Amino acid sequence: MSMNLVKLPTGKMNISLRVSKGHFATGHSHINYYIDVTLTKCRLSEARAAASELVQAYTHTTIVDTILCLDGTEVIGACMASELTKAGYINMNAHQTIYVVTPEHTVGSQLLFRENTAPMIAGKHVLVLAASVTTGYTAESAVEAVNYYGGTPVGVAAIFATRKECAGFPVTSIFDPHDLPGYESHDAHACPWCKAGQKIDALVNSFGYSSL
Repeated sequence: MSMNLVKLPTGKMNISLRVSKGHFATGHSHINYYIDVTLTKCRLSEARAAASELVQAYTHTTIVDTILCLDGTEVIGACMASELTKAGYINMNAHQTIYVVTPEHTVGSQLLFRENTAPMIAGKHVLVLAASVTTGYTAESAVEAVNYYGGTPVGVAAIFATRKECAGFPVTSIFDPHDLPGYESHDAHACPWCKAGQKIDALVNSFGYSSL
């Protein structure tokens, strides 16, 4: 099955929601919509627009020293850091600079920071940024890692999220299920499409889409 992406109207300038309907398997669940955020993560104009949307929740209320980027969101993270330290913005970061960090993943899916990057977490107010938060497992692991390395988690941000809260923190997102009516996510062992004999169309993760 080739990817048949449909661009949905969002009412947001320079940010598009590109989706494909079907039966897809992620590392944690089965979903009926694959949401392709590749261009939002990699195209500078879209990354800037996404960052501008997300920082509104943090600019005046939250100290952010470090943005912890998951799922390849480093370009958005850098744009958010730029927005949060922009001259003329009222923000609570006394240093006027922000670290943008990507964790290393171990074989057991643990998040690891080496001795050169751990100081960017320890003693810092850390915002977790993800491409999507649906089951919340990845974001929760990131919050746990921040705590383990001596940082202070301050929030979770994502391009798309089905959860309003994760690991005790509110989730700020650009899109949610209201933007994608009919979106469903199920545990793999309780997937209604598998039970109905519907074949999986593709394996999907933060890197993209692999047809079966």
